[in-house]
Amino acid sequence: MTRRTLVILTAVIAVSVFAAAGMWFTGKDADKKAGATVADASLLVRPHSPSFGPRSAPVTIVEFFDPACETCRAFYPVVKRIMGEFPGQVRLVVRYTPLHQGSDEVVRLLETARLQRKFEPVLEAILEAQPQWASHNAPRLDKAWEAAAAAGLDVTRARTALMTPEVTAVLEQDRSDSVAVGAQKTPTFLVNGKHLPSFGAQQLYDLVESEVRAARALKS
Repeated sequence: MTRRTLVILTAVIAVSVFAAAGMWFTGKDADKKAGATVADASLLVRPHSPSFGPRSAPVTIVEFFDPACETCRAFYPVVKRIMGEFPGQVRLVVRYTPLHQGSDEVVRLLETARLQRKFEPVLEAILEAQPQWASHNAPRLDKAWEAAAAAGLDVTRARTALMTPEVTAVLEQDRSDSVAVGAQKTPTFLVNGKHLPSFGAQQLYDLVESEVRAARALKS
């Protein structure tokens, strides 16, 4: 099995599990954004934005993300596999888009983890524990904090920083940018400023591959 096949197979399985949630672009929403670009790059990447991969990568995936979103959780390993397919060529930037009950606090938790340089392990722990804490009707945020602590977060420092103006400003900026680019649902992916023609793992892979090929062509 090729790595590309593994990427798509993983995505098909993951997305099919959460299809009933209806948390991605379909129909007119997708058509409206097909091929659209965002001229102002500052709306996509801010100085505070957590990222994975080299800053010099020619392709940037921006994901507008809610830690309580089941589809975001399903797509996290898929995006990492896509990045692995193009080593050094792709960067992932995460933007906070809290839409579910309790998500605001978990986003603030993640931002304190970023300030402690613990973002990646805490993010992965939060996503792994999502089924325990992210009930949309009655979130168990104590379970999210427990997962973060187990991943190395200094909870005392984090709780002190949780409601600071700096953290609030990050949350407000990301909310504003998500509205400006039309990220009404999570996850919303943009690749070098381009919306997917429609939502799906194959569409994400194809757009990344196209942008990587274009970047290589410019160098040749």
